Amino acid sequence: MTALREWLENAREERWGIFVDLVFAVGWVTMVDLLFRVLEGPTWAYYMFMLAGIVAYFGFVTSLEFATTEE
Repeated sequence: MTALREWLENAREERWGIFVDLVFAVGWVTMVDLLFRVLEGPTWAYYMFMLAGIVAYFGFVTSLEFATTEE
């Protein structure tokens, strides 16, 4: 019974992590898309900002994990 309880707790944590990933991705893509629609920047810069989202994501997740372990 404890194994089932542990599995359910892990599944909840994974769902929360997936939800945070999705919210970050949607937010980043929306922000970059709106920025480039308003400023009408070059296409290469648009793709560079999209790739920078990967770096920003890992920086966000790392700082979030660091902040929660400091408590």
